[in-house]
Amino acid sequence: MNGSLTKERRNKMILSVILGIVCVIYVLPVLAVLINSFKLNTFVKTNAFALPTGEMWAGMDNFIKGMTFGNYPFWNSVKYSVVITVLSTALILIGTSMAAWYIARVNSVFCKALYFLCVFSMVVPFQMVMFTLSNTADKLKLNTPWTIPVVYLGFGAGLAIFMFVGFVKSIPLEIEEAAAIDGCGPVRTFFTVVVPMLKPTMISVGILEIMWVWNDYLLPYLVLDLEKYRTITIHIQYLKGSYGTVDLGATMALILLAIIPVIIFYLACQKHIIKGVAAGAVKG
Repeated sequence: MNGSLTKERRNKMILSVILGIVCVIYVLPVLAVLINSFKLNTFVKTNAFALPTGEMWAGMDNFIKGMTFGNYPFWNSVKYSVVITVLSTALILIGTSMAAWYIARVNSVFCKALYFLCVFSMVVPFQMVMFTLSNTADKLKLNTPWTIPVVYLGFGAGLAIFMFVGFVKSIPLEIEEAAAIDGCGPVRTFFTVVVPMLKPTMISVGILEIMWVWNDYLLPYLVLDLEKYRTITIHIQYLKGSYGTVDLGATMALILLAIIPVIIFYLACQKHIIKGVAAGAVKG
């Protein structure tokens, strides 16, 4: 008995050590960005993992340099990143939740095919369609911060519908039937009965979509008119001097500014992510 307990304790300790090492590996890139954000550019290149002390210390100079570099205002990039993230997330949540409710409640071949098509879209690499997408978005005038959310809806629909359908199937149909008897039409039933019960999954999907859109670089880079509109990720990519030289200190500083909101947002809402994913996995 004691031998089995000792063996189990040893296994847990080994597993804890392995998971601890994995966590450190995952955190190291973030720590490297944090350290080098306050280091002079020369030392970022020659001594990347040293602490920024003494002559290495740059203070807030890297942040000021990164925000004032070039002719494009940094705060415009922040503004467009916020606009694209908020509009895209709202459109995805409203559009996919309604589609998922219809798919889950209408038992037809079309709905089943549509559902499997959405699931299949999650495994299609973006690189397969990016050039065609860029050309199509340009022709349809979807190359502004106010229209690019339509493109994000297409790419974000697969995961969102998959999660919403799983949760909708766990909602008793009798609740919606009672609402219909009381005189509610489909639209009113959805917004007054279904949406309140979808709240955990909507929060979860919303958090995942916000983190995806905020950090995205390739899609806005291909679709947006870069002379007029840039996101934070695109602004960072343009931190180049003459002959292609890059100020790594300023780059690290702006990367840190970009990831801090995401980290804070994720830590504040991670319990909702777990709850929403678990709720959406009740039924497939």
